[in-house]
Amino acid sequence: MQKLGTETAGVIGLGIIGSRVAQCLRDADYHVYVWNRSPKSEPNFVASPSEIAKLTKQIQIFVANGEALVEVVEAMAEDLTSEHVVINNCTADPESVVEAYQITKKAGAKFLDAPFTGSKEAAANGALVYYVGGDSAVLDQVGQMLEVSSKEILPMGRVGEATVLKIATNMISAATVEVLSEAYGLVTAAGIEPERLQHAIENNACGSVLTSMKLPSIMARDYDPHFSLKNMFKDAQYALSLAKDLQVELPALSTTANVMYRTMKAGHSEADYSVVARRFQKGES
Repeated sequence: MQKLGTETAGVIGLGIIGSRVAQCLRDADYHVYVWNRSPKSEPNFVASPSEIAKLTKQIQIFVANGEALVEVVEAMAEDLTSEHVVINNCTADPESVVEAYQITKKAGAKFLDAPFTGSKEAAANGALVYYVGGDSAVLDQVGQMLEVSSKEILPMGRVGEATVLKIATNMISAATVEVLSEAYGLVTAAGIEPERLQHAIENNACGSVLTSMKLPSIMARDYDPHFSLKNMFKDAQYALSLAKDLQVELPALSTTANVMYRTMKAGHSEADYSVVARRFQKGES
């Protein structure tokens, strides 16, 4: 039973990140209502997105893609009011984000485009970074709730622009891990221990937080998903589609997407996207 005066929140999508954001909110004494397409054993799991909208005015959405985002917002539309704020936290295609915004606006509710960066550990520790597109007054309204699961909230312009920027950063991450995997493959083929590559990168300008995270897991053949290959490939497809519309060439990302696709076809869609390195490891496919 909800305590008198307790803040409420809704979380739609209970994957790697959404489930951990929901727990962060519970830990901060929010009364959290949740929904997922596949039923989950979570407190206050409700029957539908529509029921979420009936129970709380602040709703975070962590679904898989743009199509799912639009479906969820359409399912809530009749129950949205001027008091609701719908927050898209998934990385979707910009067209779907704008469509979800228009549906929400037509219903009289408010909308923020707020994709995030951060792994499952960051989500569990309340240390995500949100890139936020939309009205600053709306952000002020839900800022306290977003702070629960984040270490920083970065205003990024209009609805849709935050999504484009998030897609751009994922382009860099995908290509970086692909070329890191190639470097690993070259070094090991030359008979050099990968630990020496790790030491070299740590003392080189090419080193980054990402390389320091991913190379040790590649060396350990640990592909437990922090960000799945299928989701990174999905975001690469969004970038390539947008680039085609804007007549921008993306040769590095095109190559990376091809490698990711082949790795998915080999059965590794659910693994961390660093699993592209398997093709350089003996006994792996």
